[in-house]
Amino acid sequence: MKKSILITGGARSGKSALAERLALSRSGRAVYIATAEARDDEMRDRIAQHRARRGAGWTDHEAPLDLVGTLDATDGDAPRLVDCLTLWLTNLMLSGADWRAAGTALAEALPRQTAPVVLVTNEVGSGIVPDNRLAREFRDAAGWLNQTIATACDEVYLSVAGCPLKVKPDDVSL
Repeated sequence: MKKSILITGGARSGKSALAERLALSRSGRAVYIATAEARDDEMRDRIAQHRARRGAGWTDHEAPLDLVGTLDATDGDAPRLVDCLTLWLTNLMLSGADWRAAGTALAEALPRQTAPVVLVTNEVGSGIVPDNRLAREFRDAAGWLNQTIATACDEVYLSVAGCPLKVKPDDVSL
């Protein structure tokens, strides 16, 4: 497993399942860093489904805002899975935090991690242009964050219908 891997794709494209397999492939145990907050019943159900699917072998941490601090605190032997950057970005934007500075800090933190990190994010730029300002701002912010983190990662995969496509091999320099 490479040191840092970004997995992107559309909703329900198999990103999380792929990330879980990659994170567990090294030793059968991993750290799950959740960025979601259970603000309603539907999100609580989603979180419960994710936990049930993962099963044993996982140590869970919640990082709705302080993702870099949580990565640093959990660095060690076990791979970490961050699910997902899109929710993290949402949390940052809703809290009024400087999301661009936080994204830059995350990109700078990845090379110093000693244990592997697998990050999941949504690809939001493949659809139509949103019809309202907030949605366009979010789409643009997510695009910037995804590009910034992809640049910092060793590998990038696009998940389509549960099938991973490697889009950034480790031997390409541009």
